[in-house]
Amino acid sequence: MIDFELSETQKLIQQTARDFARSELLPGASERERKGEFPAELLQKMAGLGLMGVNVPERFGGTEAGVVAYVLAMMELGAACSSTTVTTGVTNMVAEIICKFGTEEQIRAHVPKLVSGEYLAGAFALTEPGCGSDAASLATTARRAPDGGWILDGTKQFITSGAVAGVHVAWARTGGPGAKGISAFLVPAATPGLIVGREERKMGQRASNTVSLTFDGMKLPPDALLGEENRGFRIAMVALDGGRLGVGAMAIGIGNAALQAAIDYAKERKTFGQRLADHQAIQWMLADSATELDAARLLILRAARLKELDRPFTREASMAKLFATEAANRVCSRAVQVHGGYGYVDEYPVERFYRDCRVTTIYEGASEIQRMVIARSLLEE
Repeated sequence: MIDFELSETQKLIQQTARDFARSELLPGASERERKGEFPAELLQKMAGLGLMGVNVPERFGGTEAGVVAYVLAMMELGAACSSTTVTTGVTNMVAEIICKFGTEEQIRAHVPKLVSGEYLAGAFALTEPGCGSDAASLATTARRAPDGGWILDGTKQFITSGAVAGVHVAWARTGGPGAKGISAFLVPAATPGLIVGREERKMGQRASNTVSLTFDGMKLPPDALLGEENRGFRIAMVALDGGRLGVGAMAIGIGNAALQAAIDYAKERKTFGQRLADHQAIQWMLADSATELDAARLLILRAARLKELDRPFTREASMAKLFATEAANRVCSRAVQVHGGYGYVDEYPVERFYRDCRVTTIYEGASEIQRMVIARSLLEE
């Protein structure tokens, strides 16, 4: 028998995130999106609630509530404001990987600041203009300086929170071609040689910060290296496995909000003398949406529990991310359809959900990459 009952800690994190999402995030979400207004104050409030380090050990300032609690929180937050949620997810991910691969000194220098809100956010600088899914082909280089430190040159693209992060985890080539010659580095904000590009004008999630970063002869001390030299690609892959759970959970949250909006509209709108909700075509759209979101939630929770138990979860994370994000996109599309012409204007929230959800099938590994990961795992068994 599988026990689906949540622990008291998980329930508490879920309820905390739900209450904050509904009372603080939701009321101004549409306006922040219109203005592209970064939610700095809200993020600091969330840090005070322990939502910036849900799976970070207590001794470093985290909540230490576990991975299941984290994805439950991401679902609740995603239903209100995905811009704030994606910033939260990346910050949690950065704090986790520093805890997992960093030295005691690196952890103490950065993680308490990430989880407390002293740093507004953390950033994950892997993608480049010439490589996204093919991360092993990155072109940014890091060479040894005479004093034993590092000099980085290159450009990163589509970096969430790149202009506001207190610390970036950045990847650069320190050895030969391919994945085996890549290392990871900790780059504090305002490091000389770190140049922040213009903010991207995006289809959705406009209140999150997305920029390019240029490393122009950027000098880092010897202890900026995260983990072992030439072993940084593994750090990226481990981080992305966990990040996929956050993105999938956020997509479920967006889908849930879209479904509820569709239900509410279908119950009030009348056509041909009856409510939309009384038409079988609409009922089936709602039924399919609810079924797919429930299935996605179970896939996310399974993968989260495997990670929590420190068991292999790469394939399960890819399955969960693939299904959850594509299902959520279908749900948002149906919600717009249920609203008809009103779904296409910003008087109703479903147009925002539709735009915000689209990117979830792209970042943290596009759907096509998830299928590659799943198929490779099956064929190598």
